[in-house]
Amino acid sequence: SAAPDPNAFPEFDENLREAFERETRLFVESMFREDRSVVDLLRANYTFLNERLARHYGVPNVYGSHFRRVTFGDDEPRGGLLGQGSFLTVTSYPNRTSPVLRGRWVLESLLGTPPPSPPADVPGLPDRGEDGRSASVRARLERHRESPACSTCHAPMDPLGFALENFDAVGGWRDAEGGTTVDSSAVLPDGTRFRGPAGLRAFLVEQRRQFVEAMTEKLLAYSLGRRLEYYDRPTVRGIVREAAASDHRLSDIILGIVRSPAFQMRRAAGDPVAARSAAAANP
Repeated sequence: SAAPDPNAFPEFDENLREAFERETRLFVESMFREDRSVVDLLRANYTFLNERLARHYGVPNVYGSHFRRVTFGDDEPRGGLLGQGSFLTVTSYPNRTSPVLRGRWVLESLLGTPPPSPPADVPGLPDRGEDGRSASVRARLERHRESPACSTCHAPMDPLGFALENFDAVGGWRDAEGGTTVDSSAVLPDGTRFRGPAGLRAFLVEQRRQFVEAMTEKLLAYSLGRRLEYYDRPTVRGIVREAAASDHRLSDIILGIVRSPAFQMRRAAGDPVAARSAAAANP
């Protein structure tokens, strides 16, 4: 992702970029340190803020440059990774949001179902709406999707991004875009409906098995030092099944990886990292 356009987002600076990074790092560290369920990456009702980042998010009563844990109230739209500026900025263009990039990231990174690449000859999103009038990103995308060549790929992807349209391209909250009220409603091809960030989070939590499998695949691939193949699928399913009793705590997923035949074979082959990991998991 290119850096945000300073003309479109003058509030974005290096301090804010560093705060985004720090927030996400502290948040993920807390997941491991507290041995939380991997699903809490989606549904956690807290984050880590300093005054600069809290002001950007519109969260009151946070003062000073040091980061501290802040728990959100029930009416706060943020929560989990999907409400963090790091994710929201890297899945945007320099001067606008991109429901396509955000929706693709959710499909690929959170649900493990990457959409196909677009054809090379598909035109880009027009800068303005019909007859040259100003139009929201959503309105322009919906016009773009009228083409059958575009709608097949966009139908499962764009609604996931539409639900996040209240977050601008640098993670700030907005109720309107270009004088038009933001429409954060979403309808998936199977008829599933939800609205806004909270609705998207609830939908993803309902798909928890798919999400947990995607996260387990990433952790297993990292542990093995290679991409996963079709024959790794039973290992992933077994790890997820065994960890279900603890609501998929991270420690149980990691233990499942370390004790898996694929990891043990790597250890037997003399991999020093695998040997140390296995020793730590089996004291």
